[in-house]
Amino acid sequence: MTTRSQDQTRDLKVLGTGRLTSPEGGPSVALLEAFPNCFPQRPYVISISFPEFTSLCPVTGQPDCGTITVEYIPDELCVESKSFKLYMFAFRNHQSFMETITNNVLEDLRALLNPCWCRVKGLFAPRGGTRIHVFAEAFKDGMPEEQSALVRETVRSWKSEPDPHRP
Repeated sequence: MTTRSQDQTRDLKVLGTGRLTSPEGGPSVALLEAFPNCFPQRPYVISISFPEFTSLCPVTGQPDCGTITVEYIPDELCVESKSFKLYMFAFRNHQSFMETITNNVLEDLRALLNPCWCRVKGLFAPRGGTRIHVFAEAFKDGMPEEQSALVRETVRSWKSEPDPHRP
């Protein structure tokens, strides 16, 4: 017996198309898609890890590799994972510093989702004997006090858990 999901998918354009190639034009919030959160009344954490992240150094053109992990508490929307993957692919030929990339990913997700909380972790592989880890996070402005307290407690609890994405 087949059952129908409560998920709303009619507005998704990338998932199920078979499109796997890197988008032209570099990373952009326009590459990301979202779907409605079925549980906006409950603060829960979504964690997405992209362990094959690559970009290019803006000075030398040398590749930078690492893991980008996004953790967020959705409000009304959740990011669709295939669009997120294609968004990450768009960085492959993009020249930018690791710190800029991490903060741009945070800002693009905030623009798309307006999540209650979002943290982006860029754990970059050593180059020239130097390992760089970049953490950027933000809470949603203007949440009611009760919701804000619940979200912050969920974040505290989440941060106290062992990190399954850390190499």
